[in-house]
Amino acid sequence: MTKSKSENLPRFGSLDELVKFFDTHDLGEYWTEMPEAHFEVDIKRKTHLFAIETGLANKLTEIAKNRETSSATLINAWLKEKIREQT
Repeated sequence: MTKSKSENLPRFGSLDELVKFFDTHDLGEYWTEMPEAHFEVDIKRKTHLFAIETGLANKLTEIAKNRETSSATLINAWLKEKIREQT
């Protein structure tokens, strides 16, 4: 049987030290020493995607950029405004 070439994972005093270490080392060499992670994900927000015309998307992006905001923020603000007008 081939001996693993992995070394023992060193101890780190901070998350920054760990990150710097793996910037120059292969995580695969230490995979068997990694602790198993257990966590729950509770997604409370959904994203809905809608198709829009290319020209409209380009204009929205341009307006959003001029307002120094994202296209998604601009679209949501405009839709909320339009919905308030309708109700």
